[in-house]
Amino acid sequence: MGHEKLLSPVLSAFWDEPESWTLETYRRHDGYQGLRKALAMDPDDVIAYVKEAGLRGRGGAGFPTGMKWQFIPQGDGKPHYLVVNADESEPGTCKDIPLLFANPHSLIEGIVIACHAIRSSHAFIYLRGETVPVLRRLHEAVREAYAAGILGPDALGSGKNLDITVHAGAGAYICGEETALLDSLEGRRGQPRLRPPFPAVAGLYACPTVVNNVESIASVPAIFARGKEWFRSMGSEKSPGFTLYSLSGHVARPGQYEAPLGITLRQLLDMSGGMRPGHRLKFWTPGGSSTPLLTDEHLDVPLDYEGVGAAGSMLGTKALQCFDETTCVVRAVTRWTEFYAHESCGKCTPCREGTYWLVQLMRDIEAGKGKMSDLDKLNDIADNINGKAFCALGDGAASPIFSSLQYFRAEYEQHITGRGCPFDPARSTLWADGPTTSHLEVNA
Repeated sequence: MGHEKLLSPVLSAFWDEPESWTLETYRRHDGYQGLRKALAMDPDDVIAYVKEAGLRGRGGAGFPTGMKWQFIPQGDGKPHYLVVNADESEPGTCKDIPLLFANPHSLIEGIVIACHAIRSSHAFIYLRGETVPVLRRLHEAVREAYAAGILGPDALGSGKNLDITVHAGAGAYICGEETALLDSLEGRRGQPRLRPPFPAVAGLYACPTVVNNVESIASVPAIFARGKEWFRSMGSEKSPGFTLYSLSGHVARPGQYEAPLGITLRQLLDMSGGMRPGHRLKFWTPGGSSTPLLTDEHLDVPLDYEGVGAAGSMLGTKALQCFDETTCVVRAVTRWTEFYAHESCGKCTPCREGTYWLVQLMRDIEAGKGKMSDLDKLNDIADNINGKAFCALGDGAASPIFSSLQYFRAEYEQHITGRGCPFDPARSTLWADGPTTSHLEVNA
């Protein structure tokens, strides 16, 4: 395929090799070369190097990774902690889990480099608890690293030991939020903390803590092994480097596509065989359901932090969920809204009450019991949640509401005036030949 030269497999370069997850395979692919270079540098120089490379957090917000490390106060006499967020709960996101399953040593190498930089001797990996096969593989990779002397006594040089604790969460979306994750890790109910103090000052066990996404940390070894100039040669000025795009939904070949930041959905669809045969793109999410949805007019938006931001959405976790013309927008947004209402931790009123009422209104509209005034009410409730909740879950719940009303208001109105869903197979003219299974699956 002509477009495949646009891909840049780094983290996913050898996922398809037999036993790609072992230390032996990782070493055969220049594993732990970056670590050797980093350990020979002063910790502050390591932080500066990551800053100069321009690596930004791959967990959603895109905050510069080196800057996060720099916030850790030095010489404070307290233990410092690195916490890796492997909770990956965002609907449509499936990059960290396959990365850990196929190449866990890239994360372990990144952890050792990061701990050297922030002067930490203990790191924690908070893994989504349902992913038991990944948990087992991660435990085995950590065991291999201890056996090889990469972890344990003298891991960071003479007399500087490093330990990694793998912790399985209990499957709560809210625990992907960094401060709720810290509370959960300490054994408390996973609920967001009020900030300040920020985790860099008082995080895990009230000590300075860095919380990074799996992909952010796993990208660090390649930067040291191949150089910051190589990393900067990909992507754009403000969003440099490579990243994993999770392509899912009504596409011919869903999966992970590792490419430089700034590639477009049109290019990714060209590589993945396009939408499923006979169908066209209707709407999509650039970064999971918490990011405002986009339409087929946004196919050429550069998928980097600035490009997607200018289009009115967020790059988020790069979870590109693509829906074709058989999908009812109202139905999709209702399902997402039910998810946010279910996963709200209940700590703050705007999110706890707002998501509940959004669900009631969305269900009524979808069932044909809505009124035209409900559309303004939806917007109003979403506005009362957005930016006013304790954490970003509230903003995420408001995003599909705002964006779907912006682009597909006519479809909402159709549900109200037509007293139900025009996509319902029992009443729809769309289905002259009868509904397809995939339509039923999407709207089930």
